[in-house]
Amino acid sequence: MLVASFLGLFAGLALLVVLTMRGVNIIISAVLCAMLVAVCSGLPLNDAMLDSYMAGFTGFFTTWFPAILLGAIFGQLMDDSGAAKAIARQSSHWFGEKRAIMAVVGASAILTYGGVSVFVVGFSVYPIAFELFKNANLPHRFIPGAMVFGSISFTMTSPGSPEVQNLIPTEHFGTTAVAGGVIGVICALTILVLGAWAIRRCVRRAVHAGETFDPPAAARQLHEQSDGAPVPTWAALLPLLVLVGGFNLLSLALGMRPVEALLVAMGASLLLGFGLFHRHLHERARTLGTGADNALVATANTCAVVGFGAVAALTPAFKEIVAVLTHLPGLEYAGLAMAVTVIAGITGSASGGLGIALPILAPIYQGMGLDNGAMHRISALASGGLDSLPHNGYVVTTIRAICKETHQRAYPTVFIASVLVPSVVLVMAVVLYTLV
Repeated sequence: MLVASFLGLFAGLALLVVLTMRGVNIIISAVLCAMLVAVCSGLPLNDAMLDSYMAGFTGFFTTWFPAILLGAIFGQLMDDSGAAKAIARQSSHWFGEKRAIMAVVGASAILTYGGVSVFVVGFSVYPIAFELFKNANLPHRFIPGAMVFGSISFTMTSPGSPEVQNLIPTEHFGTTAVAGGVIGVICALTILVLGAWAIRRCVRRAVHAGETFDPPAAARQLHEQSDGAPVPTWAALLPLLVLVGGFNLLSLALGMRPVEALLVAMGASLLLGFGLFHRHLHERARTLGTGADNALVATANTCAVVGFGAVAALTPAFKEIVAVLTHLPGLEYAGLAMAVTVIAGITGSASGGLGIALPILAPIYQGMGLDNGAMHRISALASGGLDSLPHNGYVVTTIRAICKETHQRAYPTVFIASVLVPSVVLVMAVVLYTLV
């Protein structure tokens, strides 16, 4: 039975990856693959799907939908008002056309760290990235790498980030969003420096080989806003500062639960944003409706993966893997890191990986007397490496839907900057927390 369970688990995981890369809806894929895993492990199908799968699905939805909903509406507000584009333009002015790569990374990072949905970031930053790379005559195929790196590598896993990937560990380890101390900050800065260097090196090699801008014929060129005066940079940045500053102030100084602090900070930022941008918004009801629709889709997709993980967690194979990882003498932090990063890679989702792994692993590792802050930061970092494999939803959307590129041309840079570099830094984090 154990052999059949292992075969079923790996077959289900492989099928989930294949179906996702082929464009099959993730909810349908997750249900089918969960059924395959359950059958191969001899689990009662009725209990596995109606109880375990739905418990995982609804559990994640109940906990995180309010935050994702407000975040999606906030991101839509920034997009519809032109505030996101104003920040992207200002980033290009700060860094200049000669530093087009850092301008794209910087704009993506500012928006993501400010709580804007990564999908909104992608559509907002691409028009500016297109013009910057065109004027600098840099190969178009590197734009997705710069955008993905700035959006989901160091920003969502660094201390103080309001992104869900930094908040899920707080629920399991009883920590705050800045958990992990100085080591967490060092890791975030290291990812930023190494990733930016890696992208620049890839671009230089391509330019020296004779590559030019040369975008695909289908590359989407968005038009600049022409309906009225643009949003001032200070006004565009202010709601982001209120969100991040208010979130950390409420959770650290006032001791509010991180999730509650995020909801209050997002609510305040939304009110401020609607007040500041009212002249730039023509259909406020559409902004609210589109944001809500986006939140439902994003949450449901993640819930589907978490439900799959809930079924996988019942199998003998999964329990055997957990037993091996949690019995590595002297390598407890390494076991936690490997478990989270593998699950995040399999599901193609950082939040989904955390949602599957931490309910099972957190109690085990807490029972070993490990530092909660270290486990929080290691878990967050581990979720942000292998999650960026080719079937990651944001990677697929950025490469194919936004930039009209192909995985063959664009993904190698994404892999280096958003998979390889964060994984190397994860190893560094494990070593540092183990020694300290």
